[in-house]
Amino acid sequence: MELKKLDELIVLARNRKKSRIVVAAAQDVHVLQAVCKAHTENIIDPVLIGHKIQIYKILKDLGVNPGTFKLIDEPDPESACQTSVSLIKKGEADILMKGLVSTPPFLKAILNKENGIKKQDLLSHFALVEISTYHKLIGITDAGMNINPDLDEKASIIRNAIEVYHRLGIKKPKVAVIGPLEVVNPKIESTMHASMLTLMNKRNQITGCIIDGPLALDNAISKEAAELKGIDSKVAGDADILLTPDLNSGNILYKSLIFLGGGTSAAIIMGASSPVVLTSRADSEISKFMSIVLAAAMD
Repeated sequence: MELKKLDELIVLARNRKKSRIVVAAAQDVHVLQAVCKAHTENIIDPVLIGHKIQIYKILKDLGVNPGTFKLIDEPDPESACQTSVSLIKKGEADILMKGLVSTPPFLKAILNKENGIKKQDLLSHFALVEISTYHKLIGITDAGMNINPDLDEKASIIRNAIEVYHRLGIKKPKVAVIGPLEVVNPKIESTMHASMLTLMNKRNQITGCIIDGPLALDNAISKEAAELKGIDSKVAGDADILLTPDLNSGNILYKSLIFLGGGTSAAIIMGASSPVVLTSRADSEISKFMSIVLAAAMD
């Protein structure tokens, strides 16, 4: 099974039970536009937590009856994050989304040792990108969370990404561990990590996928480039997931595909007990909407 278009996620989400999404500090017009669209598409039932008067005004301006959604009045953004996380923890919501609140208090509520919802070793950012120059959706990780992950952290990032694919029904995603070249160079840490992650996969320390690396970006996404360099690999030219060396490279690659390559993305945070939608203010409305859809398609 392959996913070629982000719209295919809408079909997957509709074929599952409707997800309950809770939005922390929901008084954000762009977030509410995406939430309302996902609700109209019969994908989610929202719970909006935040400044009630502001939320009502935004919904009315969008032509939506405020009585359509459950709303909890909590004007303080930090408290709204804590209340939202508590609903996930109690099983009263399936997806968590960030609204008009800065990222640190949002993540603080998720990571709280007593009341938080962290599940895996670490949280990581995962994005599915649709771009016309590639034959299927391409996953990129980590473009938003982990600054300079070590070997163990990269293994956790891969496991988080694999979970996305498994929950979407793709049993054996192909993971390309990318770097500046396709051979191991002891002076370049990313190539050393790539070779060790590949070996860990072969020894069943990381399962449910096929890992190969190091692979330069051209080899990971172009069979022709891989063949010209004599690379014999099940992953080369057909990668589902690109694991980048660090946050700098991941973020630059991700934004290059969107802003220079004309791509569209759906992005979530993995590693919590539920998918977390944490979009950037610069993300388009369609990207925010598709991020909700991705989370719902996994539910």
